[in-house]
Amino acid sequence: MSVCQSCGACCAAFRVDFHPAELAGGNFAWDGGVPVNMTVRLTPNMVRMCGTDSAAPRCVALAGEIGQQVNCTIYHGRPSPCREFDVEHAACNRARQRHGLAPL
Repeated sequence: MSVCQSCGACCAAFRVDFHPAELAGGNFAWDGGVPVNMTVRLTPNMVRMCGTDSAAPRCVALAGEIGQQVNCTIYHGRPSPCREFDVEHAACNRARQRHGLAPL
């Protein structure tokens, strides 16, 4: 299991905004794209993953318990912000700290 599969803190710490072209059927969708019903449209050129704008954010696609075992239910079709996020980013440790997890 990767460190990300035992963490998930990033999926419950940040807003996830991206271009609608990454939605299912879009020109820049990976492996089927992000299901439209998992997003909310912000502008004609921006959508957000549901749950990531809450006071206690948690992406609608996240399954499992943070810090234990998690998985992304749309992993292969996940949007670019999720694809680009990495444990090397300082934001990773900020998210882990927010959930009471030790830094990497």
